[in-house]
Parts: sequence; structure tokens; C-alpha cells
Amino acid sequence: MEDLRVIWSANTVNTSLSLSIPAATWGHPLTLDHCLHHFISSESVRDVVCDNCTKIEAKGTLNGENVEHQRTTFVKQLKLGKLPQCLCIHLQRLSWSSHGTPLKRHEHVQFNEFLMMDIYKYHLLGHKPGQHSPKLNKKAGPALELQDGPAVPKTVVKQPGDPQTQIFMNGTCSPSLLSTLPTPMPFPLPVVPDYSSSTYLFRLMAVVVHHGDMHSGHFVTYRRSPPSAKNPLSTSNQWLWISDDTVRKASLQEVLSSSAYLLFYERVLSKIQHQSREYKSEE
Repeated sequence: MEDLRVIWSANTVNTSLSLSIPAATWGHPLTLDHCLHHFISSESVRDVVCDNCTKIEAKGTLNGENVEHQRTTFVKQLKLGKLPQCLCIHLQRLSWSSHGTPLKRHEHVQFNEFLMMDIYKYHLLGHKPGQHSPKLNKKAGPALELQDGPAVPKTVVKQPGDPQTQIFMNGTCSPSLLSTLPTPMPFPLPVVPDYSSSTYLFRLMAVVVHHGDMHSGHFVTYRRSPPSAKNPLSTSNQWLWISDDTVRKASLQEVLSSSAYLLFYERVLSKIQHQSREYKSEE
């Protein structure tokens, strides 16, 4: 079994995540963290032609006889390799009935004003966030530069025979353990998030809501009020509700209670990062 991890990276064209909404469990609310966890969870892809497996099989034959293409099972997993300054999250509300009719999903997905992306960010084993990330060995696949900024998606393939790491970062496990797990490992989500220690912290800036069905409807937007002229770099706590040419004030609670279709987050510095910058400036 091979481990195929696709590293999602933001570039100047694509700085958004399109997340499917997992099936709701009765009595348990759906959250944005559930959607993100579902996005990076492992899945098995069976009957994949494996060139490396074919080469290994050919080495064991006499006189280099041709062998049929070997097929194996890949473990596919998406990771967030680089995060943009402005992150757009699209919640997929389109579903299809058994008769092929498009339907809109109306479930409320809970989201917060602040979003910690640390547990969804791909890190090299033994690498601490915030440090310069070294490049991977070319023999293991294309090099990864795990720094924030413009980038392109990259893929890492673990070849058969490579050392199998039992536990990966972000709570996932190696293919050798997947077969022994009856259900996917639950994500260790904090009950009370500690935003002060987050390295990849984002603040909610705008929300787009769709009212209607799959055939017709209307979009409205919640967004923060522009900063004052006296302090243009500040972030306003006042929210606005905008529908065509109608604008009114809105509360944060109203925003968080909305049925979001698009979420716009902007990266901010945590308290610890602010203190680190102040300390460096004093040196």
C-alpha cells in the first residue's frame, strides 16, 4: 500500500478552499472544523496502477521478462501546504437526489470569529511552525517549501519499501495502521480554543449568504465596517448587512448565526507572535 499525500498550496489564482459538508450526526451540530477535518481525512483509492510496484515485480522475474502492470491501493490525503493572507472558504451546499435532481443543503455550519489553522497545516516531522522549512529529499518526491506566500500545489508519494512513519502530524496515521482502525480517528479539537498560541490564526472579515433554492435566490453579504480615517490599519468590530443597495448595521451574533455560503478570513498575528516581534525590535 502506498501513501499519496497531495499538498494544497495557495497561489495568486487559487486562494480558496471548497469544503464539502459531511453528513450530520443527530444531536451534534456541524462545525467548520468538521468540514476541514473531512477535507484532510484519509481515503483509500483501490486498483491504482503502480509503476514502482511493477518495477519491483519485474526484478524478481527471470531474464527480465515483461510483467503485467501491478495494481495496488493508495491512501490519498490532502494537506494544507501554504496558507494565504486572505483565505476564502466555500461551503458546498449543492447535493443531488437519487433521481438526479439538484438540491440545496440548508444545514447550519457553525463557525467562529477566529479560525486556527495550525492543526490543518502540513508540517515536516520534527519541524516546528515558524522555523524555516527545509526541502524534502528529492528521492522522496518533489521538494516542498513550506512557507506562506504564492505557491503551487505539490504532491508527495511514499514509495513501497520506504520507512513507514506510524504517526503523522495533525493526528493522522500510517497506512499500516489504517486497516486496523474500524473508523477514522477523531480530530482532537479543543473545547476552548487558545488563540494566543496559534501560529496560523485568521479573523473573520466577511460572509456571503444565499437565500433561495438551487434554481433561484438572492445573495446578501455581512462584512466588517471599513476602518476609520484616523486609524486606517485597525479592524472594526462593527458589522454591516448588505443586500443590493440596502445597508444596515448587524451584530456579530447575527453574522455567526447565518447560513454561510462563503467565508472570508484574513490572517492576523496572535498575542505570542506580537510579543515575539516586539522582543526582536528591542534587540
